[in-house]
Amino acid sequence: MTQHYDVVVIGGGPAGLSAALNLVRARMRVLVLDANRPRHAATLFAHGFLTRDNISPLELRRLGREDVAGYENGEVQFAHVDTVTRLDSGFRVIATGVRGAPDRDVHAARIVVATGLAEILPDIGNGRAFYGTSLHSCYECDGWEKQDRPLVVIGEGDDLAWRAWWTLQWTNDLIVLTNGANVVTAQEEAELAAVGVDVIRTPIDEIRGDHGVMTGVALTDGHVIPRTTGFLLPRQQARLEFLDDLEIGRDSAGLLVVDNRGRTSLPGVYAAGDITPPGPQQIAIAAGAGALVSATIVGDEIRERRASVL
Repeated sequence: MTQHYDVVVIGGGPAGLSAALNLVRARMRVLVLDANRPRHAATLFAHGFLTRDNISPLELRRLGREDVAGYENGEVQFAHVDTVTRLDSGFRVIATGVRGAPDRDVHAARIVVATGLAEILPDIGNGRAFYGTSLHSCYECDGWEKQDRPLVVIGEGDDLAWRAWWTLQWTNDLIVLTNGANVVTAQEEAELAAVGVDVIRTPIDEIRGDHGVMTGVALTDGHVIPRTTGFLLPRQQARLEFLDDLEIGRDSAGLLVVDNRGRTSLPGVYAAGDITPPGPQQIAIAAGAGALVSATIVGDEIRERRASVL
């Protein structure tokens, strides 16, 4: 027998779980489907989230799942959503269970997309081995722990020079590596040089170190830059193939365009967190977006119910 839910939340990160928690408290029947592949899986500690500073991101998610599942009308399952299709009333969601969980084929009156983003690291063979330990991507999360240390910033995006200036909030000893990418203009390089920041364009051979403890960056020309920590800036990718059967507005980066209340261009589908512009956000901001979407859904439900009796 097909199960029916008021809301299916796709994604079990801070945005999705925050939306789900507030929705179950509004007496809606909610199912959270989470593929359990968080963007910050490699990060040991999350910072800057009130009362949870220095918590493991995985522990934060676990606590959030417990909060939602603690209500009799809330359910959380690890599952990879395969397709979402439109019905005459609501949506059909088909998901493949992970970690031995069952497959799901359910109906929902509304959908919340909170899948976050996938990260594509700069093309360095062993870069991921040091990501989340010596190298991080979030300044708000990890800048404090790196303050006044010699840092390296590695990136291949057009915003690399701006991210270098951002890094100077925490240190004055900085080297920028483009890994061979032509992403820093001559003017930007001159401006950084004026404050003592070198931009090195030589491709990177490997990160030196052992067991996640970094000792330096080896370049393809044989030079080794001694550094024990810094920032490795990934590109972000929206993976929303499960929405291919639906016509939902996206921006040039593939993110779901929403109004100021979290509604997408398709009625009944909402989105929150990193999957919406401007992209990667702090945990607190993502959680707040989830709470906002939940309030929007409750308000939309009430307006529809009222309209049906007038």
